[in-house]
Amino acid sequence: MATVTVPLPGVIPAEKPKLRVSDYLRWSVDHKVIGVQYMATAFFFFIFGGALAMLIRWELLTPALDVMADGTAYNQLFSIHGTVMIFLWIIPMLAGFGNYVLPLMLGAKDMAFPWLNAFAFWLIPPAGFLLMLGFFVGQAEAGWTSYPPLSTLFSGDGQTLWAMSLHLLGLSSILGSINFIVTIKNMRPESMGWFQMPLFCWAILATSIIVVLATPFLSGALTLLLLDRVAGTAFFNPAQGGDVLLWQNVFWFYSHPAVYIMILPAFGVLSEVFSVHARKPIFGYRAIALSSMAIALVGFTVWAHHMFTSLQPELRIPFMITSMIIAVPTGIKVFSWLGTLFGGKIKFTSAMIFALGFLSMFVIGGISGVMLAAVPFDIHVHDTYFVVSHLHFVLYGGSVFGIFAGIYHWFPKITGRMLNERLGKWHFVLTYIGFFFTFFPQHILGILGMPRRVAVYAPEFQTLNIIVSIAAFVMGISTFVLVWNVIVSLRNGKPAGANPWRALTLEWQTSSPPPAHNFIGDPVPFKNPYGYGTKAAWDYLEAQEKRLGPSIDALNVDRSMTSPKQSEAINEELSK
Repeated sequence: MATVTVPLPGVIPAEKPKLRVSDYLRWSVDHKVIGVQYMATAFFFFIFGGALAMLIRWELLTPALDVMADGTAYNQLFSIHGTVMIFLWIIPMLAGFGNYVLPLMLGAKDMAFPWLNAFAFWLIPPAGFLLMLGFFVGQAEAGWTSYPPLSTLFSGDGQTLWAMSLHLLGLSSILGSINFIVTIKNMRPESMGWFQMPLFCWAILATSIIVVLATPFLSGALTLLLLDRVAGTAFFNPAQGGDVLLWQNVFWFYSHPAVYIMILPAFGVLSEVFSVHARKPIFGYRAIALSSMAIALVGFTVWAHHMFTSLQPELRIPFMITSMIIAVPTGIKVFSWLGTLFGGKIKFTSAMIFALGFLSMFVIGGISGVMLAAVPFDIHVHDTYFVVSHLHFVLYGGSVFGIFAGIYHWFPKITGRMLNERLGKWHFVLTYIGFFFTFFPQHILGILGMPRRVAVYAPEFQTLNIIVSIAAFVMGISTFVLVWNVIVSLRNGKPAGANPWRALTLEWQTSSPPPAHNFIGDPVPFKNPYGYGTKAAWDYLEAQEKRLGPSIDALNVDRSMTSPKQSEAINEELSK
């Protein structure tokens, strides 16, 4: 494909694709349908996992055990909450973004292996079913980490179902990641080099490499756990020559890189949102792209910091150093995003404010992560609420805020309609306030010595726990604002047009929602996917307007990057 800077002329179908619910309830090899299936399924589990979180905070309103029947029921509650939120919400939701958006960003008709793509998704519902089935046979109660001997000797049959469920989810992730890697490698247009790819594609590539390399270790650990539980082996039983620390080493060799599986795609979302909604080229494009690959590499060298209390003293220092080093590529991203925002014409859309919320919360989580990388401090707060706070500032303040930014950014492309911005801002305010006052006080609780994973605690911790629980209920309510916004906007939202954000990446160079094979003719990528504020960008968007028709950005078109001729045409169209 020749390198050109304006879209080629073509004919866009008069009728846009119509969304039918039935299309998403059956087998399909269309990456867009599969992407929505991922996202809808993940959101269902988000609601379920969130309901479990509300029960946890209800229980912790008082120091006594007064909601759950006993400690075992409470153990089951937080075990399934953590498992659902990680393996059935964050990971598949971000995979859904990748499935829907990545082929469009690359100008591809579909993923490299469409059938495999569908198969990878359809492993998730039975995995979720197996996990839920545990409630009827004695649910897993060893936490989402499932350390032996709790997971081998003291959990019901639900623990076996838990391991089988994660086996299916791991296989789904591996198959999907292989598909992503091959699609990125082989299905870019000729005029799109590696450093012309959108940064979201780089994030998905780095994530997929981690998944392919790390997930087999989780599968191996799960296999050993299953054999110990059902076949009488003793891999984790010291009395018979086994080693309980074997599970911790293998599990965390997967599960710490899994943190980056959950955060790198959200980093990619932020790079897209900041540049588009600040109307400014990305600062440090190559640094952001290569820092994703650095995180994928260094992420495999830090797993033992989860084991500082049981690790040999001579090994603590090397893992402390690597755990601090990995903050460097993440810091490169943060400063590059700040450089992107500096001097930009920022539009405080719902997508942008959630991205800014991500930035503020994730920095707090990153600082507490560096604190936990220091051996003396980590040993002091090990297994306290400080660790719970750090985890949630990274995975909710980071990953989930990034997911919300992605929803508000790409909802117009997926549905052809705009989400309500007023409801979006209410969603942000309630989520931000609720989240901060849920998890920031947990730093204090942890430093004061409150252990995690307990339903009965010392009375002196009650006041802070009441504050945390009330804030958690506010955060729970905020989710229903998003649900209502989606429902209302699907029916009555303003038509978005092909490119409501005036963006330069290829997913916006087709109708919303896109047709069956994404594009009419071969799409032409702009030479710089973030080259806002240039004459070449104006010409590119003007040509797109002629081909696809004018788009509506909630009647708030950014004139700073629109040529006078284009502005006149848009005003004329909007006045009709």
